Amino acid sequence: MIGERNNVVVHFKDGSLLKGFTHDFVAERPLFHLHVEHGPETGAVKDVKVADLKAVFFVKSYEGRKEYQEKKSFEDADAASLHGIKIRVEFKDGEIVRGLSLGYSKTKKGFFIVPIDPLSNNERIYVVADAAAKVVVGPAAEQ
Repeated sequence: MIGERNNVVVHFKDGSLLKGFTHDFVAERPLFHLHVEHGPETGAVKDVKVADLKAVFFVKSYEGRKEYQEKKSFEDADAASLHGIKIRVEFKDGEIVRGLSLGYSKTKKGFFIVPIDPLSNNERIYVVADAAAKVVVGPAAEQ
């Protein structure tokens, strides 16, 4: 949301990533500003073009919890906490994410996914549609 601080890990289509925060990410806009907080560019404010991205991971922490084994299948999740359509995204780089979406549409340039596991370090993920090799929705997403 605009004005609210969102901690993000920004994954680019070229495989690079940046960690920082943004106050102005809006899915329909082609650009947002990232205040870099980790790595050699710490302190820089970067203009990030959404068209250059694979996904934006809205995170609880930049480090995550390496010891935690995140639930990645729908059958491992608490069914009562699942709201939205089941979705599986296979990115062009081979990464697969599963979650739930309230706003997926084949015609949009991107969409949000909420992870299956509420204890995931990811609060939500904005997927740039043209970075996905395949998107499966509904019961078939469980495969």
